[in-house]
Amino acid sequence: MRIAIIGAGSAGLAALRQVTYYLTTGDNQNEDKVTEVVCYEKTDQVGGIWVYTPETGVDQYGLPIHSSMYKNLRTNLPKEVMGFPDFPMPENPKSYISRTEVLDFLNYFCDNFKLRSLIKFRHNVECIEPSGKPEENQVSGSSTKWTVTVKNLETSVIAKEIFDAVMVCNGHYFEPSLPIIEGHDKFQGQQLHSHDYRVPETFANKTVVVVGAGPSGMDLALEISSKAKQVIFSHHSRKPIRTVFPENVIQKPDIARIEETGVVFSNGDFQKVDIIFYCTGYRYSFPFLAKSCGIKVESNMVTPLWKHLVSINNPTLALIGIPYYICAFNMFDLQVRFLLKFWTNEKQFPSKEEMLAEEATELKKKLEKGLEKRHFHMMGSEQSNYYDDLSNTAGITPLPPVLTKLHNHRSLRFLDDLIHYREERYKIIDDYNYIQL
Repeated sequence: MRIAIIGAGSAGLAALRQVTYYLTTGDNQNEDKVTEVVCYEKTDQVGGIWVYTPETGVDQYGLPIHSSMYKNLRTNLPKEVMGFPDFPMPENPKSYISRTEVLDFLNYFCDNFKLRSLIKFRHNVECIEPSGKPEENQVSGSSTKWTVTVKNLETSVIAKEIFDAVMVCNGHYFEPSLPIIEGHDKFQGQQLHSHDYRVPETFANKTVVVVGAGPSGMDLALEISSKAKQVIFSHHSRKPIRTVFPENVIQKPDIARIEETGVVFSNGDFQKVDIIFYCTGYRYSFPFLAKSCGIKVESNMVTPLWKHLVSINNPTLALIGIPYYICAFNMFDLQVRFLLKFWTNEKQFPSKEEMLAEEATELKKKLEKGLEKRHFHMMGSEQSNYYDDLSNTAGITPLPPVLTKLHNHRSLRFLDDLIHYREERYKIIDDYNYIQL
């Protein structure tokens, strides 16, 4: 079986490591073994979203800048939940570390498992589409091989390769989700999405309205307040934000409409502003997946997917890392181990009808809880249920419950004390418990 991995960020590296394990161990000694793996990465290095560049817009090849990383970022999760299951983050007196420390860790991970030689850098995947006859694929329950069209960005040579299975690891923090607000085209000031934010000096002495109270909105409202004249934090957060902001930060409800020189909030208040700063998240985007792949994004729900991961129409296509508000690196590793049990026919996929029914049931339950369709992939406090489902279904080593436990604790601290929570330190003492130092 020949496997393609799209992207060499944290998900792609997790995938590459586990696939190469199947190449080199006894777990691969069956007729459906993994014979080759190729990873395509459009930039010149590993790390994906963790690679910082001051550039915005497009790169030297005319491709959109992928990274949304800003210069001063520190993790909003403690490093104790950020490693891989058997490859933790190195010892560090801090729990909340810098972006450079995370990138260093990913490079160390890559080199420790000798993955770099398997990555084709500066290779942009332009199209993935089904090909071949049903009987050609080795994976039980699949009817498809895959044609992957790749452009070597340095030589402009375009090539087509055939694979038995594809893991898409392109991330989901690069395509801005922008709200459509009445009058947005009339505003005479600057409008900016957090994807293009790099340094707080951009907002020096400006009056800025920050739209959105997710993790990036909270962090960036605080960060730019050090340079901005005033920050108006506009949101409709369901959870009360108990943190105390600096004096030049005030909170307002949603923006009802935008005028030439400012914004009108839903309570009728008008505020003159210089910059509208959208911290409104991202949309799932797979520009290289042909329509024939059978994957759709509806109200930011990627569908049809079995367990937020496997294409129901073509089970040898998988999208790694779709769930959010999770312990990402650990989850990527778990998802890939899950996949390989099925792709090597140690486990059999359910019928298409069964997988569709499972997806529909989960969506129905979430809607009944008051969530919207766009929240379908949100895990948060219930992420351990997802992890356990994957491990139980595939019969693989589970993730320790302490990960979710510490993640949930961090979520509360984030809302309680945004300014100081990153000073806290933790230590995991076993699979179920952690202590605060």
